[in-house]
Amino acid sequence: MVIETARLILRPFLESDATDVFEYLQQPEPNCFACMKLDTLEDARKEMKRRMGETEYCFAIVLKETGKVIGEIDSTPERNEPEDDGSPFDTFSPCWMLNAAYQGKGYAYEAAYAFFDYLFREKNARRIYAYTEESNLRSQKLCERLGMRYEGLFVEFISFVDNPDGTPHYENTVQYAILKKEWVAKAAKK
Repeated sequence: MVIETARLILRPFLESDATDVFEYLQQPEPNCFACMKLDTLEDARKEMKRRMGETEYCFAIVLKETGKVIGEIDSTPERNEPEDDGSPFDTFSPCWMLNAAYQGKGYAYEAAYAFFDYLFREKNARRIYAYTEESNLRSQKLCERLGMRYEGLFVEFISFVDNPDGTPHYENTVQYAILKKEWVAKAAKK
């Protein structure tokens, strides 16, 4: 699956993306991406091989003009009732990350908007929700620009990294969400 926007191509990862991905995953920001850290270019090559099989919900964000991978966006379908094996996989919690050198240029919005539209229109998403650290104001602004509503603040919700003394560093987490009917109504106003 390939999704095109005015300036971007969202496509599955290729083995040749390793150098570009290593560029932003050798020091991932914010902390929620710490577990994705890659230590070497060889690690990045292995990661690209692993990702190559993910073609429906995991995309490289590529500049049309140059072919450079500047980030990624992905999600995994979830059941709306986790305990009910028969409920549909109609809930998604996307995750996006951009190389710091390409932030502040509208690429995250362009990619996320196209990805959300794909999930709602092609994958029958009913609800999309996103978590972001309370300190990540850029991500919160992006959620709001996408039409997502603020749903709550989880105080000391999760730890991705340790404090200097080795204890877990718990972060406050903000949740946003949007329903398909809200997305469709928003699109109709454009």
